[in-house]
Amino acid sequence: MGHYSAVWDDKAATEITKDWNGIDQVLLRNPHGASAKISLHGGQVISWRNDQGEELLFTSNKAIFKHPKSMRGGIQICYPQFGDCGSLDQHGFARNKIWVIDENPPPLHSNESSGRSFVDLLLKSSEDDLKQWPHSFEFRLRVSLALDGDLTLISRVRNINGKPFSFSFAYHTYLSVSDISEVRVEGLETLDYLDNLSKRELLTEQGDAITFESEMDRTYLRSPKVVAVLDHERKRTYVIGKEGLPDTVVWNPWEKKSKTMADFGDDEYKSMLCVDGAALERPITLKPGEEWTGKLMLTAVKSSFCFDQLELQSKGF
Repeated sequence: MGHYSAVWDDKAATEITKDWNGIDQVLLRNPHGASAKISLHGGQVISWRNDQGEELLFTSNKAIFKHPKSMRGGIQICYPQFGDCGSLDQHGFARNKIWVIDENPPPLHSNESSGRSFVDLLLKSSEDDLKQWPHSFEFRLRVSLALDGDLTLISRVRNINGKPFSFSFAYHTYLSVSDISEVRVEGLETLDYLDNLSKRELLTEQGDAITFESEMDRTYLRSPKVVAVLDHERKRTYVIGKEGLPDTVVWNPWEKKSKTMADFGDDEYKSMLCVDGAALERPITLKPGEEWTGKLMLTAVKSSFCFDQLELQSKGF
């Protein structure tokens, strides 16, 4: 199981508890008070708190915490399908499965564990999975919390099938915001996007930043490795870095759609925004024995300044 790679005495860096359904959850801590909680139901990150104890991820007050339904919020693993653009249920089956802790994962780059508390999870295709999606795979997920509170998710999908298969993927990431009308997304200017509210019509972003006045469901194509979400009221900026994930999904259901979702409050659209690192436009194809890696890096900083590429580069993105 994961651990903390540098010794510190305050308290254990990793703790396993059970939720009210008896499903294991892994709590990661760093020595400054930041934390992350991961449920083995779906391999889903269900909490990410900074060193002030502030929750950075959104979870609906109406979320249903009962297997096999995934919880509305956190960071969902959408595999092997995102959305309803295939034969599987919405967002695929990985987020509905019970994962296991991977005690002996294949090694990652040494930098991926240095100075971090982390856990490795594993999902293998089951007989039920093979009935609806006939491809054998191993999905390994590492979730790590750095000394500075940054959260990183690394997914590795290996084809252990006898023939190639293709899949789409997304980290469906619910960010907590103060007021969606005061939020802007920077880094996606001038990009082409698919408008999922208009039958995936291909359009081009015209604004100098994305702001929100109504429902939005867009897939930005061939997006940069770094996107910023600025929350002016909280003076907080989320920096979203990604590797192996060429697309970015931006979603907010707004008022009308919110009222149609049983596990989502009527007014909760005001306090959340999904910005997802994804691979959607061109599905990932793996030959037998091949492995794909997709990485998501989340940083939350106190800031109300505009997107500054030099500052982001200095953080190592």
